[in-house]
Amino acid sequence: MNAEALTLPPLADAATLIAEMGARARAAAKRLGVAPTADKAAALHAAAHQLRAQAAAILDANARDMAAGATAGLTAAMLDRLRLDEGRLAGIADAVDAVAALPDPVGAEIERTVRPNGMELSRVRVPLGVVGIIYESRPNVTADAAALGLMSGNAVILRGGSEAVYSNRAIHAAFAAGLEEAGLPADAVQLVPTQDRAAVGALLRAQGLVDIIIPRGGKGLVARVQDEARVPVLAHLDGINHLYIDAAADPGQAVELAVNAKMRRTGICGATETILIDRAYPAPLAIVDALISAGCEVRGDKAIATLSPYVEPATAGDWDCEYLDAIVSIGQVDGLAGALAHIDAHSSRHTDAIVTEDAATAERFLSEVDSAIVMHNASTQFADGGEFGLGAEIGIATGRLHARGPVALEGLTTYKWLVRGTGQVRP
Repeated sequence: MNAEALTLPPLADAATLIAEMGARARAAAKRLGVAPTADKAAALHAAAHQLRAQAAAILDANARDMAAGATAGLTAAMLDRLRLDEGRLAGIADAVDAVAALPDPVGAEIERTVRPNGMELSRVRVPLGVVGIIYESRPNVTADAAALGLMSGNAVILRGGSEAVYSNRAIHAAFAAGLEEAGLPADAVQLVPTQDRAAVGALLRAQGLVDIIIPRGGKGLVARVQDEARVPVLAHLDGINHLYIDAAADPGQAVELAVNAKMRRTGICGATETILIDRAYPAPLAIVDALISAGCEVRGDKAIATLSPYVEPATAGDWDCEYLDAIVSIGQVDGLAGALAHIDAHSSRHTDAIVTEDAATAERFLSEVDSAIVMHNASTQFADGGEFGLGAEIGIATGRLHARGPVALEGLTTYKWLVRGTGQVRP
């Protein structure tokens, strides 16, 4: 990292910086809130074009981040989250184009009713306003958050992690060039220009300028945001995701899903971290062997550890660990009831899945597991806004309020009531 990226201004300077950015974002949000859909779509297409046109500069910036990350000792999984190549960058630009093609939520009518006195009431979607997004590692979030914020009529203030400082700046520069090309205010998408933690604190205390904070990162980041924020928070917590192999699972499908759910990309929040196997399932060793053959370290309970000498004994902490690496915990449970009890005790409420051919068991699992995303016979790696047809996502919200699961355009809006009368007075 260079000295500029890690400059540490005094707290008062950080507060002034965020106040100035917030004021500019508030002005931009007013324009975006009433911008025609066609104008927002044109700006997104222009931004996607700039991402492609500036690909060489963005990849060079990412190479600097990767080199710094390797020197700093980032894990292989963390480096994978950070890494961009031509294919991934093309995917980022494609996602921006995809957001432009989605229905504009702003102004969409949720419901309409007529009161007995003739007053007509309707609820319509409106932008949240100014959204502060604090995230770590993954530079694609810069483009995803900018695109979703723009199309939903919100201005965004982005504060990325120091691991991706060069990549984030390059992606932001391309996006801002697209906005200016299309005639929308570049202040609609701002990137905090310092990695000083004081700037995060100032952003969390920016009441009246920032309407909501969305943290996307590890447990430490989210905990700090929830503890210090003076504005509402839409939390994206860690992904301690479970895959339950029921006694009625198809053995071939169970192996394929277990390997994909854990190993496709180990460093994303949708990766499975714990596999639970019904004691009545006939082929647990095949699952263990397939994962080990794929390069995964298996940590098992006593029953699983007896199946293979390559299984490491699991500790109590393993059942509550988001590895984000090629490591998985596997335990045997007593049927669906045992799986539900384990998931209730250890899940982070992100994504949990069942593999079974028994429809009644599947429906009970889908009904009783209290997570943002619950799956049947599908890899947890599908826990992604793009895969859900949302174009992109800012994060997976794991709480209960406002939005849950992949947060995309609709999750970045609230609503207001419109009342149309003909002179009614209240008696």
